[in-house]
Amino acid sequence: MPFELLIGLRYLKAKRKSTFISIITFISTAGVMLGVMALIVVLAVMTGFEEDLKDKILGTNAHVVVVRNGAPMEDYHQVMEKLMGFKGVIAATPFIYNQVMLSSGKNVSGVVLRGIDVTTDRLVTGLSKSIVDGSIDRLEPTMGEGRDALPGLLVGKELAKHLNIFVGDKINVISPMGNITPLGMMPKMKPFRVAGIFNTGMFEYDSTLAYVSLSQAQSFFDLGDTVTGIQLKVKDVYHTGELARSINRTLGGEYYARDWMQMNRNILFALKTEKVVMFIILTLIVLVAAFGIASTLFMVVMEKNRDIAILKSMGATGNSIMKIFVLEGMVIGVVGTALGVASGLLIAFNLEPIIALIQKITGENFFSKDIYYLDHFPSLVVPSDVVLISVTAVLISFVATLYPAWQASRMLPAEALRYE
Repeated sequence: MPFELLIGLRYLKAKRKSTFISIITFISTAGVMLGVMALIVVLAVMTGFEEDLKDKILGTNAHVVVVRNGAPMEDYHQVMEKLMGFKGVIAATPFIYNQVMLSSGKNVSGVVLRGIDVTTDRLVTGLSKSIVDGSIDRLEPTMGEGRDALPGLLVGKELAKHLNIFVGDKINVISPMGNITPLGMMPKMKPFRVAGIFNTGMFEYDSTLAYVSLSQAQSFFDLGDTVTGIQLKVKDVYHTGELARSINRTLGGEYYARDWMQMNRNILFALKTEKVVMFIILTLIVLVAAFGIASTLFMVVMEKNRDIAILKSMGATGNSIMKIFVLEGMVIGVVGTALGVASGLLIAFNLEPIIALIQKITGENFFSKDIYYLDHFPSLVVPSDVVLISVTAVLISFVATLYPAWQASRMLPAEALRYE
């Protein structure tokens, strides 16, 4: 073992008369540990939110949506054939998109009504996998017999709770764009029967979306054989922007393609910005701990004046003295970082049980799904984030040791031993 490291490790242990230095060393190590732990846990939560939100968005929506500017799409069969010819496109399905009101008894709610082709929609979106009651296949045939036979409709779990409806219940769909009568514009209304209830895990989708078959939507909105647009599924979801631009160039200005990132740009950008800001803010905790390391080294240097002078008298160079205190500070930083990584990973991998325990003890539900979009508390540890945090903490600790160590290396033996 190099003598610089040996002496640096011995200086970490304070003498009986200098117990205060030992306490400061412990506090400095704990400060680095807490900073690293907080960084790992917060970044794991932010990454988990981002990835889970992406999964929810892609599970309900298509990767790319193609619409016609300002008008319904009449020749959608030919457009679908052209789109299937683009590289990376796996499947395509037409859809109709409009706003309506759902009425059930005394409860009314405004929703977005989507008309879908059940056969091809399975290949593009994950709606069929989100059904928790009923079946998506019931959209095509009418439900019931005789006079009670009605077309099927899918609603979200939260919307079903709000309207107090269940599978098999009758519900009225009301369109504000109705028929013109002598009394003025009369809303158009048509009864449907709940064919199924879906749960995407996103409160916004589960409370504002409803689905009917494509033919029923065309009939209800008097669209004939036209659709609002076409949804596409692609192989690589992270290169959809290039595909959308290629479609826009090929189809011309009459059609417009947007990918899922562009349609959800605001929320994805907000999540990414929050992650960066939280990293910067929580790094300040490690910086505060670095001041603790510097303070500890300053006190050790003041206490070890005599030892430094003797070492220099015996032939130790200024670089060797500097190494002693740099290594001492680095030991504090590395040990604190290691403890912080271990405790941070332990919390990040068991975050949901910990949150549930805290909520049970306090009786407070501080995770509201109507605010945070999701129905659980996600946590995802990214190895590159852990490495970045560890390297950052060690570098900050190293920088904090340089000035105290440099001051120790400049000490003159004669000055230090004058009053001994």
